[in-house]
Amino acid sequence: MRHEVVQCLGAGDWLIRMPISQRARKLCPELPSHWQARLIQTEVQGKSRRFITSMLDSERFGASQLAQMYCQRWEIELGFREIKQSLQQGAGVLRSKQPELVKQEVWGVLIAHTLLRRWMRLMAQHVKVEPVRISFHTAKHAIIGALNTVHLARAGALPRHLQLLLEQARYFVLPARRSGRSFPREVKRSRSKFPTKKMPASS
Repeated sequence: MRHEVVQCLGAGDWLIRMPISQRARKLCPELPSHWQARLIQTEVQGKSRRFITSMLDSERFGASQLAQMYCQRWEIELGFREIKQSLQQGAGVLRSKQPELVKQEVWGVLIAHTLLRRWMRLMAQHVKVEPVRISFHTAKHAIIGALNTVHLARAGALPRHLQLLLEQARYFVLPARRSGRSFPREVKRSRSKFPTKKMPASS
């Protein structure tokens, strides 16, 4: 990516500016000729890695802190997968056709995902692991199953049902994440600007 260094903020930390393409400026004449960003260089398993961020304040956002956070960027992709494949059961599009109903459906999906994740956090605390160690797919079935049947029990029995749900959490714990894993942006479809993902050959 074309860029020029405006200022050196520290070791492996630069303030840069990058030109905006003529096509983009033609479509949006209000765009400036350049936009500023911050370029940070770090080492991951002995290999030099560079990434760009819009967090320009080097005193508020240290380079090493941002580099550590960048390693967790894949979590948002996993969240999108949970919503699309698990909550929406693989449906490619929303069902609603009108703009207001689309917004309502999106908010409904996001609220449902947030509530599930909140209860999974309580499950993780109960078994003393990180929240990412709780399987979303299996925990979702257990939580929804409890919601579908709790109305059949007496009101006084609700705390006991919730406690049983927490005790089931030990069955949903995933193995610890492997460190230093790489997730290149690749796709399975051939008609894309990204490299095609090659599936491993079956033995």
